[in-house]
Amino acid sequence: MNSKPSLLSSWLNSGTGKSFIQLLSVVLFFAAWQLGAELGFISEFLVGTPAGIWKCFVASVLNYYIFIDTGYTLWEALLGFVIGTIIGTALGLSLWYSKWAAQITEPFIVAINSVPKIALAPIILLWFGTGLGAKVVLVVSMTAIIALIAAHQATKDADKDLQSLLFSMGGNKHQIFFEVIAPSSMPVIVSNFRINVGFGLVGAVVGEFISSKAGLGHMIYNASSLYELNSVWVGLFMLMIVGFFLYHAIDALEKWMFPWRSDNGRTQIRM
Repeated sequence: MNSKPSLLSSWLNSGTGKSFIQLLSVVLFFAAWQLGAELGFISEFLVGTPAGIWKCFVASVLNYYIFIDTGYTLWEALLGFVIGTIIGTALGLSLWYSKWAAQITEPFIVAINSVPKIALAPIILLWFGTGLGAKVVLVVSMTAIIALIAAHQATKDADKDLQSLLFSMGGNKHQIFFEVIAPSSMPVIVSNFRINVGFGLVGAVVGEFISSKAGLGHMIYNASSLYELNSVWVGLFMLMIVGFFLYHAIDALEKWMFPWRSDNGRTQIRM
């Protein structure tokens, strides 16, 4: 028999309650980390400490380095993400027009996707130099193939009945594409942005690891080579924060573009 939920249970299930639990978890994690370091259970040299991380963060804010490095990495990631997404999506959608072309190219797509894109970084940097362009190309190489696969799969999953109906009413291939294929594929394509933007950040950071004069990857690499673990954590946490905000920005974009999908798959039956 179902009972009326208690006030505490209702609060914990509310947005405020969930946010409080998340914040409390973070606070307890850092408190345990700091306490473990002070008691000698955790090596400050090998792991760092929250207090040391905060000190390094404040110093990097005061000299503006953290803003410069974050902006540089963000620009590389977003520029490559946009270019890669446009190229990959266009190619993926265009494969719908020719089943023969899709069958010919699919094995190559699978083969290219199976290659770790990080392994291409030295080649890309050799071809395009060590500047901004090389990092953008690396990001494009990581995001374009994901966008291509997502768009191509979305076209294959489009409603066959609607396509047949429009064809029976005299619609040509272009009309079917613009009236059925493209609209039905867009929610899947936009939803895939969440994954792809993460690959964009990875590509930018990997490029900065190999050769760069700025960026969060450059910051992390230099700090690790000097065994400055606190500075390494500052760079890593900044990447987490950037990724967090990009994810939620895409989530907001998806809700705005496709409001009917906002709660799709997110509601659970409560017992």
